[in-house]
Amino acid sequence: MPRYSCYVQPNAAVHTPDGLQADSRALHEALSDLVRAYQFRDRDRICCHDISVTQCYALEALDRAGPMRLTDLAARLFLDKSTSSRVLAALVRKGYAERLVDLLDGRAISVRITARGRALYNRIHEGLVQQQAQMVVDLTPEARRAAVEVISRFARAAESEFGICRTELSAANCCGPQGCCEPRK
Repeated sequence: MPRYSCYVQPNAAVHTPDGLQADSRALHEALSDLVRAYQFRDRDRICCHDISVTQCYALEALDRAGPMRLTDLAARLFLDKSTSSRVLAALVRKGYAERLVDLLDGRAISVRITARGRALYNRIHEGLVQQQAQMVVDLTPEARRAAVEVISRFARAAESEFGICRTELSAANCCGPQGCCEPRK
């Protein structure tokens, strides 16, 4: 029978298996350090190509998924539609993306990456992949595959946990009084 420890949250006592809180705290700190490092890496590596990190993420989404409506791009970027529209406008102005008539609804507009945008994205992506290869060269193939699996699981879990808030609600009404998303009703 597992042993449980209790930690106290405001207005609630939650029972957890021994070590879960400590492991969760250590994981949170490790992921925070990783995300912070990658944010700085992305900023430094991407912005020298005359696009922002968010614009690069938009190119990545368009490259991976193909043409899509602005609302779909906004959802993939975890941004509201107006912010995504500004990101897209900059990409269109620079010739990296283009607007086109939606094939399913002639009144709607879809967006797609251009050949120039794909070339830019591929150049950025390959540079980041080469940097990543240098970071994992000393790991065994099994350790590299395990790292990919664990990180992929965390990404899917985070998208599942936090994606609803970003795609279904605006930022203005997403957060409750404690600064965290209200439970969905």
